[in-house]
Amino acid sequence: MNNPLSPISLQQDFPFLKSGVHFLDNASTSQRPQVVIDAITDYYTNYNANVHRGIYSWSEQASEAYEATREAVREFIGASSVEEIIFTSGTTHSLNLAARLLGQDLEKDDEIIVSTIEHHSNLVPWQLVAKDRQAKLVFLDTNEDEKIDPQTLRSLITKKTKILSITHTSNVTGYTLPVRELSDIAHEFNIIVVVDAAQGAPHQPINVQDLGADMLAFSGHKLCGPTGVGVLYGQRDLLNRLEPVYGGGSMIDKVTLERSTWAALPAKHEPGTPNIAGVIGLGTAIKYLQNIGLDAIHARVDELYNELWQGIQSAEGVTSFGPKDRAARTSIVSFTVAGVHAHDVASILDESQVAVRAGHHCAQPLLQKWGVPSTTRASLYFYNTSEDITALLNGIKKAQQLLT
Repeated sequence: MNNPLSPISLQQDFPFLKSGVHFLDNASTSQRPQVVIDAITDYYTNYNANVHRGIYSWSEQASEAYEATREAVREFIGASSVEEIIFTSGTTHSLNLAARLLGQDLEKDDEIIVSTIEHHSNLVPWQLVAKDRQAKLVFLDTNEDEKIDPQTLRSLITKKTKILSITHTSNVTGYTLPVRELSDIAHEFNIIVVVDAAQGAPHQPINVQDLGADMLAFSGHKLCGPTGVGVLYGQRDLLNRLEPVYGGGSMIDKVTLERSTWAALPAKHEPGTPNIAGVIGLGTAIKYLQNIGLDAIHARVDELYNELWQGIQSAEGVTSFGPKDRAARTSIVSFTVAGVHAHDVASILDESQVAVRAGHHCAQPLLQKWGVPSTTRASLYFYNTSEDITALLNGIKKAQQLLT
């Protein structure tokens, strides 16, 4: 039997690998293995029906597959109960839902702490809630090494601090924050901790209890699952106490013209017809990753990242951003090429069939701090190879030769 991380096995598993494209935009979205594509096709072909409604075999089969994914997610992130797993359309939806739910408890001048390296999805929702509730945003900044010092958090906390919302791993630099240390400090003051694990969950084992997360969000499409599906984990007592912020079918117990009561968790926070095919595909993706092993995936990406990191650091005229401490980073490098716009670098790379991201990466405040309008970003996953990295580095040289 082939090693599941061998080029031969991956060539068989991922249709896109046959295209010859050097796909290095995995922080934006991952590719899908054939088993995930097949699971979605199987649902639409063989038992396409709504869940939790029909008293017939197709609906029952769909409901069983849908709820099997909830159990797979519970195990994947170490939640204590399936009641704590809420399906959403993705990390952005999950974080907006978290902000709206937790915003119910905020009063005038209460404080929400977010870091200065957040994706817009973990900044803008809190801006909206703060405006709505007349609360205040407080910013946890990086130190001179471009890292977050947990003791800086301690210095920001006041009696008005109610929420800490932080990323697990930066989508711009690949820097992994000391989430557990930050959570421990926050919990000393009864502060609720929300974690954006969009970049962390695909690459390493995530356990919400070990992290000290009261809420945690991630997407399916960054871990080999479908687009349009994600997860919000929330501690059961918290989700039970908070009123739903979206209303409709499925999330109710009893409805009159004047008032409604709510269904038990998790239905309470899942109104309407969900993305059934996406949830089933997510369950298949999680099983696929678990079959390989998150530790093996992390080790493989880390091995490749050494090559990428060394190549970028040694390239003339190339500047990387974020912590210089290699051990604090994983999978992602953002860089500029002297004299060449980031979009032009990406365009030249595209001519060599190297796919990267160029822009502000939905983190404009961070790039404004660095004083650059945009960077080029290369990001790895376990199906990448040394050949992909070589193609990237050769493409950078080509851009320099053509444009400087």
